[in-house]
Amino acid sequence: MGTVVDDAASVEFHAFFDRHYAELSRLAHLLTGEVDAADDLAADALLALWHRWDRVRAADHPVAYARGVVANLARTRIRGAVRERRRIALFWSHREERTENPDVAGVVDVQEALRRLPFRKRACVVLRHAFDLSEKDTALALGVSVGTVKSQTSKGMAELQRLLGTQRPERKVHAAMARGGAESGGRNR
Repeated sequence: MGTVVDDAASVEFHAFFDRHYAELSRLAHLLTGEVDAADDLAADALLALWHRWDRVRAADHPVAYARGVVANLARTRIRGAVRERRRIALFWSHREERTENPDVAGVVDVQEALRRLPFRKRACVVLRHAFDLSEKDTALALGVSVGTVKSQTSKGMAELQRLLGTQRPERKVHAAMARGGAESGGRNR
């Protein structure tokens, strides 16, 4: 008997899908302004509805419920895009500095040591010590908590100290980035 109920729910959902998919996709497009994302958001919304189909079909206005799910997914996508733009702006806001006679070997050593760190530790170390961002700004740029920034920076600096064999690796990181850390091979622009 369970399959009869499941089959009826499946048929009902497919009919709902066929009637409303295009409308939900248009809604997603109008909310996000992204043609490519619209179909994905509509599909994601309908997948979420399928997982709660018993609740959705019992609702007074299932289509309104579906529109709400699309709106929430679109809002999440827009917030993610805004966070990403903020991260990019923070990375590029650091003014370019030039240094005469950079320590190319030191820059290469620091870059190699940084590459050996996992991404989150590396990002925290670079933002905190090369870009001189506060813990709060680093957390905002990476979309993590201030506590995570503190922990990952501390662990990353300890690893750099081990890799570089120095007591003050933050000075080397800052100096290496100021002397051409953004360029390959330490060349000045």
